[in-house]
Parts: sequence; C-alpha cells; structure tokens
Amino acid sequence: MSGLAKLLMQNGAVVTGSDQEDSFVVRELRRLGADVRVGHSADNIELPLDAVVVSAAIKEDNPEFAAARQKGCRVYKYAEMLGEIMGRYRGVAVCGTHGKSTTSGWLGYVLRECGGEPSFIVGADVPQLGGSSGVGTASGYFVAEACEYDRSFLNLHPEICVILNIEQDHLDYYRDEAEIVDAFTEFALGAGETGTIIANGEDANVKTVIERLGEEKNCVTFGFDEGCNFYAANIKLVDGLYEFDVYHDGFMLGRVGISLPGEHNILNALAVIAAAVTAEADVKDVLGHIGGFTGIDRRLMLKGQVGGVTILDDYAHHPTEIRASLKAIRQRYSPNRLWCVFQPHQYSRTRFLLDDFAESFKLADITIVPEIYFVRDAAESKDEINAGVLVERIVSEGCQARFIDDFSGIVEHLKANVRPGDVVVTMGAGDIWKVADEYIQWLR
Repeated sequence: MSGLAKLLMQNGAVVTGSDQEDSFVVRELRRLGADVRVGHSADNIELPLDAVVVSAAIKEDNPEFAAARQKGCRVYKYAEMLGEIMGRYRGVAVCGTHGKSTTSGWLGYVLRECGGEPSFIVGADVPQLGGSSGVGTASGYFVAEACEYDRSFLNLHPEICVILNIEQDHLDYYRDEAEIVDAFTEFALGAGETGTIIANGEDANVKTVIERLGEEKNCVTFGFDEGCNFYAANIKLVDGLYEFDVYHDGFMLGRVGISLPGEHNILNALAVIAAAVTAEADVKDVLGHIGGFTGIDRRLMLKGQVGGVTILDDYAHHPTEIRASLKAIRQRYSPNRLWCVFQPHQYSRTRFLLDDFAESFKLADITIVPEIYFVRDAAESKDEINAGVLVERIVSEGCQARFIDDFSGIVEHLKANVRPGDVVVTMGAGDIWKVADEYIQWLR
C-alpha cells in the first residue's frame, strides 16, 4: 500500500490515508507529501475525492470503508488500482508462494542497469532502487509483485507473467492446494494475448499450470534441469554464495555469480534472466548485472556484526521459506550456533501448516517463539492454536525450542545465552525485527 501511494504521488495524485499506528513507513509518506493519520475513523474520508483504495486486510465494517460506501465513493481494492496502473504500461507481474518481492526487485534493478527505465512496485524496500516503488518512462515496462491472496492477482493482465512456485498457503481463503493451482492457471490465462509466461519448469504445481495452458500461451521455463529453456549448470558454492553457468536452449550464455545466499536464489536469478531477456534487454548486459543486486529489506538482511555475534533479519513466514533461509544462513555464515527467533504469522496459517512448521526448524540450533502475530484472522481462531502448541511440536521433532511471549523477555534471553561465533536471525512477516534492533543496540 505504501509503494502504491508513492507511485500515485509520483504520477501527480493527491494522497491521504490512515494506518493503525505510527511507523517509519507513515513518516516517510508524510515527508513525501501524503496526509497520513494514525487510527481509522470515518472523519478521515473527506470529500471531494476520486477514489478510496483499501488493502486486502480491510473489511467492510472498517469505519473508513463504511463511510466511503455511505458517501458514494468509488472503492478500489489495492490490486484493482494496481491493475489500473499496469494497464498504462507494458506489464510484468511476478507471482508465486515464495520469492515474489526479491525477484520483482531484482528484475527492476537489472532492467534499470541495462539501460531501461522501468516503473516498479515491490512489497518491500529495494535500497538499490531507492524504495519500494518508482516511476520510469511511459513506454517502459512496469514490474509488479502479484499476490494470490483473495485472487487479487486476477486484476492484472501483464505482457510478461513470472510464476516462481505454487504451494499451500492462504488456506484461510483457499479451500485446498488444487484451488490455488486453479487460481494461478486463471491468472496465467489472463496475461496479454501475445504475452509470455516465465515459469518454474521443475515445480510440480507450476507444471500443471503449463500443461493446462497448452498452445494458448507462449511458455518459457527455468530451472536446474536441462529440459528447461533457461537452466543453471556447473553450480559451485564460493564463500557461501553461488556461481553457475547459464544456459538457454542448450547454448551457454555465460557464467555468473550472485550476491544473495541460498540455492533458492539461483532459481530467482534464472527467473530474472529469463524475464529480462524476454523484455528485450541485451543478454550480455543482463548477465553482467545479475550479480550486482544485493537484496531487499528483511530478506536475509545483515543487521549487524558486533562482538563476534552476527544478527540477521528475514521475512520468512512459510515452512518452505524457513528451511531455505536457515540453509542459506548456514552456508553463508557457518555459525557455531544458529538462533532462530521466529514469530508465526496468522493463527490460521500456523494451524493449517503446523506439521510442516514443526519440521522446518531442524537447521536451527535453538528456536525461540513468541505469540502468533494476529492479522486477518477471525477472533475465534485464537482458540484453535497458539505458539505454545507450535513449540511443543518443534520439540517433538527433536529440536531445541522455547516459548517466550514478550519481545523484552526474548532480548534478555539472548543477552544471557548468545556467545561469540553465534548467528541470531529474527524471522517472520510481523514486527519481530524489533527484537533484532533492540538486541543490536544492547550489543553496541
């Protein structure tokens, strides 16, 4: 939402808004000229205005939403407004259960470094692009992260559609995995008539989507397998980061090294290369700049190294992401002990994926879990699961874990027990990053 607000302001719009609490994001929007208020109130809807834009988390009983309806305002969901903007550009939409933000930011960076002037909107700050959104030329590409929750990505009709992976998630909205695959298929079918689908050729669910598309869409695949159009070979781990040869339809394009840790980022890099080449960027320039991207906010982000202790912050909030991040941390930093401070995100997600969550922390030496971050859930969902149940299941998998409810208690535990040579990662989609900040401040 903040990225969209910035994009609209850069296009000359007057923007007002509200959020539940003050934050750096709110203060930054105010600095740029937006009138952002703290707290939701019907008084915030002041006529005249052209439209009200709401996030997927806002329900119709929200006082501002209700006031907008009562006053006859046109109401857009976030994705509907994003679709309106994308329709004015050559759209590139990046979707998938994991890796959307990193891949979107990476693609925007590569296109810019290759001489293009893309517009972009990403679900996190991209330091090398100056923020989470930006306006390029009217004739350029528009790169956007496309989310499957609430089928919101169906509002987008891009020229290039990137599908990274498809797994079970958002089961508070979708009935099951099959329904999620159906939604991704509908999204791919909604790409422009002459559009291209850039798809993970090794993900089972993505392959199902490709098969359903048949001859209707031009599909370009990426992966580790030589059967993919773009694939990686001769992969080597050097100082915790990967180098590999890039092939296109059996022809070697060149060798690259990436600056983001983790095997999963090889796949993200291949998706970026395939999309950039499809977007008419020079392939040599693409390969020359792919390794220059240093990442986005809260994705295996190095917060500090103080007194022999390394502190990271990561957005992982799904079992697959947790496993990938912990593996990447071990490869990159070789810690004596790896401490994972994980804040579960949503009661419903924790309940539906409990067994997978319990198994996903095996690469951590010690896992600390506060209470679940409450967002978008029904109030009764709190009665069905809690963080203590998750900790018990993690311990049953033979792992060391403990429940510490409040952030100050977690920081005190880290102060008393972390030693030089250890790595501490705060992990989750909520506000667990505050633990990393407070702990670093104490260390310094």
